[in-house]
Amino acid sequence: MPVLLAPGQAPTLQELLAQANTVQLDCKPVNAEHEPTPRIRGLGSLLCAGPDEISFLSNPKLQAQLPQSRAAAVIMTESAYKELEEGSYAFLPVLCSQPYLMYALLAQWFDRHRLARLETGIHPSAIIAPSAQIEAGASIGPHCVVEEGVRIGAGTRLGPGCVVGAHSVIGRDGLLHARVTLYHNVIVGDRAILHSGCVLGADGFGFAPDPRQAPGAWAKIAQIGGVSVGNDVEIGANTTVDRGALENTVVGNGVKLDNQIMIGHNVQIGDHTAMAACVGIAGSTIIGQRCTIGGAAMLSGHLVLGDDVHVSGGTAVTSSIAKPGRYTGVYPFAEHVAWQRNAAVLSQLAQLRRRLKSIERNEQQPK
Repeated sequence: MPVLLAPGQAPTLQELLAQANTVQLDCKPVNAEHEPTPRIRGLGSLLCAGPDEISFLSNPKLQAQLPQSRAAAVIMTESAYKELEEGSYAFLPVLCSQPYLMYALLAQWFDRHRLARLETGIHPSAIIAPSAQIEAGASIGPHCVVEEGVRIGAGTRLGPGCVVGAHSVIGRDGLLHARVTLYHNVIVGDRAILHSGCVLGADGFGFAPDPRQAPGAWAKIAQIGGVSVGNDVEIGANTTVDRGALENTVVGNGVKLDNQIMIGHNVQIGDHTAMAACVGIAGSTIIGQRCTIGGAAMLSGHLVLGDDVHVSGGTAVTSSIAKPGRYTGVYPFAEHVAWQRNAAVLSQLAQLRRRLKSIERNEQQPK
């Protein structure tokens, strides 16, 4: 039951709906002109929201919970509203074609209000190079380090202990939580959210065999590329995006990366692609726009995934995928040569099954 605002700060329902980013989203209370206007202090689930909070119904399976809700208002579709029995509820229905999206926008509104209450400015313990450019309205938290040539846009906030390497750039209205690390020459666009412990710009895994040192020894390949992150990107806690060997590793606009993801060097991720936790992307793989990659999926290096490819959790992708659609598959562990033979057979299982059924039918026919 997250009540977020003091009573004097709470907007009316109409004010809240007007101030949230509802452009191109229809959202209107039912008969609000005939009802007392509730003030909304927070939002919660159907069964936990209190009489000064707003809730939402996006899953039709939860329709039965509506009569039990104590919320001041509930966002729902028109079809869900028509199923309500008159007099069976005490809340004010708010009709919206996309209740879940509306809930997300309201959550953003409350979170912006929370951020606005935090202290602003540059903490005296922060270490900032004289050549760094910090635009007005940016905030630098305790024990941050901002190196030479860095540029940080207006409205961006750095939490405690962040490190921004030399000549890196962070756009406007971003949020770096505690202990985010940007190496040198990392570019992050506007409105980024980077969660604690994420690292952008660490060296990619690049080594050349060097038998001069010893059998099996390696020589490091210096990673002289950078990382380029677009606008409206969110990167989860302890996720790493390696810098490129020569060219930049690229994360497109609107990309969403969950916690503990590994993005190898020279990977390119298209706009609005999303990945769940523990995904691993090997180097030089290209991922298209609007793709989704489920948790713990693995992509081998130097692959190409086209636009609108959706990879199920735990799937191992070892070759390029051009056709849009959903892909799933996990093979058992085996010696490599045996695994290759088994994989070749598995890819033909449906065809082999049809052939076997045809043979069985022919054998069963009277001679």
